[in-house]
Amino acid sequence: MSSSGIHKLPSSKECNVLVFRGVRAVDPSSNLDAIVDVVVEGKTITHVGPNAAECVFGECVFEVPHAPGALLFPGLFDLHTHLREPGQEYKEDLASGLAAAAAGGFTDVCAMPNTRPVNDNRAITEMLVLKSRTIGGTRLHPIAAITVGQKGEALTEMADLKEAGAVAVSDDGYCVTRSDVMRRALEYASTFDLPVIQHCEDHALTAGAQMHEGIVSTKLGLRGWPRVAEDVIVARDVILAEYTRARYHVAHVSTAGALRILREAKSRGIRVTAEVTPHHLLLTDASLLGYNTACKVNPPLREDEDLSVLREALADGTIDCIATDHAPHSPLEKDCDLHDASPGMIGLELCVPLMLGLVRKNILPLSRFVDALTAAPAKIAGRTASRIKEGAEANLTLVDPDAHWTVTPDRLRSKSKNTPFIGQSVTGMVVMTVVGGAVAFDANEKPE
Repeated sequence: MSSSGIHKLPSSKECNVLVFRGVRAVDPSSNLDAIVDVVVEGKTITHVGPNAAECVFGECVFEVPHAPGALLFPGLFDLHTHLREPGQEYKEDLASGLAAAAAGGFTDVCAMPNTRPVNDNRAITEMLVLKSRTIGGTRLHPIAAITVGQKGEALTEMADLKEAGAVAVSDDGYCVTRSDVMRRALEYASTFDLPVIQHCEDHALTAGAQMHEGIVSTKLGLRGWPRVAEDVIVARDVILAEYTRARYHVAHVSTAGALRILREAKSRGIRVTAEVTPHHLLLTDASLLGYNTACKVNPPLREDEDLSVLREALADGTIDCIATDHAPHSPLEKDCDLHDASPGMIGLELCVPLMLGLVRKNILPLSRFVDALTAAPAKIAGRTASRIKEGAEANLTLVDPDAHWTVTPDRLRSKSKNTPFIGQSVTGMVVMTVVGGAVAFDANEKPE
């Protein structure tokens, strides 16, 4: 850390001026990738550039400590999380989920509607927005249901939901399988410029399925989920999106076939976007050998050929963004037979180190990694993307790309610990997360 004479107070949270000195700031939206100083005063980034910190004086200035080679990104944005409140707070609640998000470098997260009760009305959406503001830190953007109760029949009141704060609609976990309902949903949502996020699964083709249909499922004696269960829904929905001229987004895309359809649709200017999860970029169905319930997810982990195509599609922009699909479960749902286990794994606190592994292997360019976790998902949600530029609101993520650490339950702020990466060594650590100029997470301070 520099000995420039800038006064350093004991806590970053006590200061109204933050100085990031000599960081590599990476913001593709601002065409920025350079070693610079970044100064935050109040809620605003006031100086960006070489030696920009030299003009900063005062009694309440905190120079952020960091290792050589530290990376500074615009605040990360997660388009797909499950925070479980209301109704399943024993797995996660807003406070623990937003704390986990901040520790993972996320300044903004979108929460899916499959709560209990379902977020299908204005009252629940407003409650989530107001409570998250009371908690502070990472900002919450609710995603409301497409249909009442996620039953795939009657549409929700999307006008009310958007006015209450919803940024998109989705029946995530349940595919809207009726074509007439999906058509009406796309038409209605487009009236309010809301993206329709689809969980692409033909449930008739996946009844009883526990994992991907392939050699591994046969070896384990488990009913498999074929790729075509995803592909046929993507194909139908792309046709409907073209017909209605609506915004359509594929959640957690997992198959090579779905990507072929999306690539062709994008080439013709259809308003389609897609996300991919870290676990679908890193793991295959072979991870379930031994009946590992931590690796049971929905959609299922696929095969090497899908993983390879997903990585290529993310790198070339066919897949717009990375989303964690953070899905916390307690031991009640995971420490059981595979057949009875709930699908999903946590991801907010592990996304950055896991995805930096792809960057180090030159599979994913650093600029694409940053865009896929900042501007791209923010654009899909209709939010203003965070930027590293003078005059912008200070939403920032500081990362030590070379920090080595082991994933252990006690290091995770999420209430749930359901991840297959427990016990693994990873490289890359979020050091600080700043939301609206305030420090939401500081790795150098113990949690209160």
